[in-house]
Amino acid sequence: MLRACGAAAPASVPALVRARLAKSKPASSFAASAVASSVLEELAADRKGLARVVLKKGKTQIFRDGSPMVYSGAVDRIIGRPPPKTGDVVLVADGSEKPIGWGLYNSMSMFCVRLMQLEEEAKRDPTSALNMERLLEERICSAVDLRCSLGLPSTNTNAYRLINSEGDRLSGLIVDIFDDVAVVASSAAWVEKYRQQIEFLVNKFSDVNYTKWRSSADILKEEGLDMSEQKGPAPSSHSGSVKVMENGIVYLVSMEGQKTGFYADQRESRDFISTLSKNQKVLDLYCYSGGFALSAAKGGATNVIGIDSSGSALDLANENILLNKFDPERISFMKEDASAFMKGAISRNEMWDLVVLDPPKLAPRKKVLQSASGMYRSLNALAMQVVKRGGLLMTCSCSGAMTQSGLFLKTVQGAASMAGRKVTVLRQAGAACDHPIDPSYPEGQYLSNYLLRVM
Repeated sequence: MLRACGAAAPASVPALVRARLAKSKPASSFAASAVASSVLEELAADRKGLARVVLKKGKTQIFRDGSPMVYSGAVDRIIGRPPPKTGDVVLVADGSEKPIGWGLYNSMSMFCVRLMQLEEEAKRDPTSALNMERLLEERICSAVDLRCSLGLPSTNTNAYRLINSEGDRLSGLIVDIFDDVAVVASSAAWVEKYRQQIEFLVNKFSDVNYTKWRSSADILKEEGLDMSEQKGPAPSSHSGSVKVMENGIVYLVSMEGQKTGFYADQRESRDFISTLSKNQKVLDLYCYSGGFALSAAKGGATNVIGIDSSGSALDLANENILLNKFDPERISFMKEDASAFMKGAISRNEMWDLVVLDPPKLAPRKKVLQSASGMYRSLNALAMQVVKRGGLLMTCSCSGAMTQSGLFLKTVQGAASMAGRKVTVLRQAGAACDHPIDPSYPEGQYLSNYLLRVM
């Protein structure tokens, strides 16, 4: 259960700002001057050495609109001596040097500032302006409140995403909750800097007893951090596995597994599969720990088979059969390459009523999108050939580059032509509602999920 937020905000900062804005001005003109003045400018007057990152002409609006990633090509100059260091709080200003917001600086990354708060937000509530510790508490508290309003956690689900990076206005920070364990995925230098504060706040506002900190070493290297040189783990670190529940199904989650250990983003689609599976023969391709397969079994499928090439993933999947007391004659898992399995099934003329195709990320970057499109097309063409005519195919892509290109459905249509099948779209979905997306940062939208009728 998440704990209620609501510590009173300190009043000293707004009072200070009001006092500075009102100085040497008659009371009658205060309201107009407050609107015209910059709260961040006033607060910065008390911060010696606060650098100012000035944007190029014509590059300001995208950041005023909320995009959090200030790339180096948008920066005209940096004012401040000595120059800011990685992790420092800096002002971000337009060409006239007027602040539009503030953020955290990185001297090594292609994104030299991660914007944390805009001027308009600071005007509404200056208590967290230029104060990262205070802002962290505010944003994490807000994330907790959002999940509570979404009914998370609940009596039948205690695995969910608590913080979704840009979607929760904390770019580079992901936190997944698995029962009493928080798995923190760090992909920004500032997250590493504020590690202790983040762990403290996550523990403060949720019923977490253990923390597993997972630093994305490759991404952090681009941020100028070599994680091999970092000191040992926090004393609250957790290893091994933990039992969780999602939609009434029990899963064993490995703390050493893929990503944060469990794909909570497909929770709503797994539940939907359960409603479609009664008396159906179901195939779950790239099943990992068996999420879709187990949901189909819960929904009353007559026969379910899950395919994955990872032995460790299938160990979890088989354990999950036992945890849920499912009939092993009705649900089973097989270690095999998904493409090879489908080709074998086609040669045997073996088909299923319902097929789920959820491959790993094939297009991690835009530059490989063309080759990835070919792989998605081939996989979907094979999958369509193992679906009975009139049956259903749920096909997915977790590649942000593919989803953001808008090409996935076109690729699926190309697969249908290749397979000699006709498809219609019955449902289109993305990540579950605990994975919010900031429309000013569309790069946060990565998951595509289509339910197709295959003829």
